[in-house]
Amino acid sequence: MRKTVNKMRDGNRCCAIVVAAGSSSRMKCTDSKIWLPLCGIPAIVRTLMAMEQAKTIDEVVVVCRECDIEEMNQMIVQYLFRKQYHIVAGANSRQSSVACGVAAVPLDCAYIAIHDGARPLVRPELIDRVVLDAHSFGASALAILARDTIKKVDEQGFVVETPPRSQLWNVQTPQVFRRELYESAMKTVAGDYTDDCQLIEQTGGRVHLCEGSPDNIKLTTPEDILFAQAVLMSREGGYT
Repeated sequence: MRKTVNKMRDGNRCCAIVVAAGSSSRMKCTDSKIWLPLCGIPAIVRTLMAMEQAKTIDEVVVVCRECDIEEMNQMIVQYLFRKQYHIVAGANSRQSSVACGVAAVPLDCAYIAIHDGARPLVRPELIDRVVLDAHSFGASALAILARDTIKKVDEQGFVVETPPRSQLWNVQTPQVFRRELYESAMKTVAGDYTDDCQLIEQTGGRVHLCEGSPDNIKLTTPEDILFAQAVLMSREGGYT
């Protein structure tokens, strides 16, 4: 794996954009959910630990609330992260915050890996897998097959369609793109989207899906914290 990664990194430097500027309204916490402790370590630090260990990530841009910038810089020092980190303030929407991150990506990085700061359980090997997949296809995202039957309903709540489950995937992050492809889509597509693949899709581009993991959840509700801590405690030699 190491030889494959090193070979494919030639001329393909990748910068991760970790988006951590959200309001955390559904978590019902007094501060941003990125600072919630998971087995004693803040969630955002666990996210950055995975980026730090991923062989395909060369630099990291963290997009956070302006009030979190100082503390974020302190965390970088406290946990002895060795890669180059750039901390920038986000904006009012997710898409605008990602744009702030893209603007801070070093010019020599040909790929960007956009990741939710509130997905602290992502493993370094998953990051490497999706980055290498993007090298092959130009755009790639982690995803898992839907486990439940999905129903499409009308405005009154009546079922109008049951799409084949084999064609339905739950998309995760990182979502990795050739930088020029994503920047071109940013200039072309207006609006705010729930994930970054939609920008590429709106321009007629294709995004390849790469197998992710059911553990790679996004912290959204208090129940997710319990699940995340259970996963971390079950991992032998975790990131603690």
